[in-house]
Amino acid sequence: MSTGRSLPPISTASLPDIVFILLFFFMTVTVMKNQNLLVENTLPKATEIDKLDKQDRIIEIFVGQAKDNHNTNLGNEPRIQMDNKFVTVDEVGDYALQALSVMPEHLRSVATVSIKADVGVKMGIIEDLKKRLRLVNLLKINYTTFEGDVLDN
Repeated sequence: MSTGRSLPPISTASLPDIVFILLFFFMTVTVMKNQNLLVENTLPKATEIDKLDKQDRIIEIFVGQAKDNHNTNLGNEPRIQMDNKFVTVDEVGDYALQALSVMPEHLRSVATVSIKADVGVKMGIIEDLKKRLRLVNLLKINYTTFEGDVLDN
């Protein structure tokens, strides 16, 4: 029958360690989106693509029509977005240098400019961007596209 013995209590001493490990795991694998897209951005399709590595050394430039809620006084011309702001072609070099200055020093020499242009944007504005980037010695430029049905950013 019953001998009167009870089960020992369950130790909860390791519970804080488990919670900390889970918290650390989610902090390391979570990627925060740091920009709100202010322009239309349907990327062109490509057949031969390579993935960019190291997101911390990429300067992103978005080019496209302003979205509806930002289109009230901007007209229908393509707009350039950097760091949640619209910039002109003349300001691109200054903003790119500013983005470069916040990077760790060892990554500045290998920084890549990623142009994410809408499929409807004319190449004239892209050539103007490239000229401005050349003036500030940012020569490594990538054009972001997608292959098939999956976006490749």
